[in-house]
Amino acid sequence: MTKPTEPAKSNRRGIIAAGLAGAVAAVAALYVIAGPNGNIAGAQSCSAALDLAAAAKPFATGEVAAFLPASAPLDLQHLTFKGPDDQQMALSDFGGKTVLLNLWATWCAPCRKEMPALDELQAEMGNETFEVVAVNLDRGGPEKPKDFLEEVGVGNLTFYQDSSNDLLKDLRKVARATGLPTTILVSPKGCEIGTMYGPAEWASGEAKALIKNAMAAPDA
Repeated sequence: MTKPTEPAKSNRRGIIAAGLAGAVAAVAALYVIAGPNGNIAGAQSCSAALDLAAAAKPFATGEVAAFLPASAPLDLQHLTFKGPDDQQMALSDFGGKTVLLNLWATWCAPCRKEMPALDELQAEMGNETFEVVAVNLDRGGPEKPKDFLEEVGVGNLTFYQDSSNDLLKDLRKVARATGLPTTILVSPKGCEIGTMYGPAEWASGEAKALIKNAMAAPDA
């Protein structure tokens, strides 16, 4: 049997090195949502949010045991959707507030089930430093989701919507919002603190403790 020559070994090393470089580049790209002028600096500024994630981690128990604290900087402030008057807005408009960003739709049964809990959380904790931002993704217009919210007695949540589903697409680009509901805790600087995939009892003591402890940590 003929032994491989040294050039062949070098080629293999080159291929492996190129593959590793590509993997590193892919991971780096995973944690950046590009804004109008790029967002690499924004992602770097989100490093401090990892301290908030660390503060929240011990409280990911009980009803929010599936909450995943952020493990890398992720800037979300350029995400866009429409406000209650159909005006275009961005997550950066909530600067200075901790935001619980929830994506939901009327065709998603678990989403419908958790809306009253989100409404209760907003009623109890919503103020100038915290807001539940529940964004509806129904494509057929606002009438059906608004009727649903009225039917189940949700009255504390402001109605936000994105019938284009661009918000969902942007989050999927960074491996978030793989399904509905998805809920992301966002720092006052627009950075991910952590993400919950699937429904949760957001009015529970565990959920409130997680949010409060994340808010209490310094966001340098």
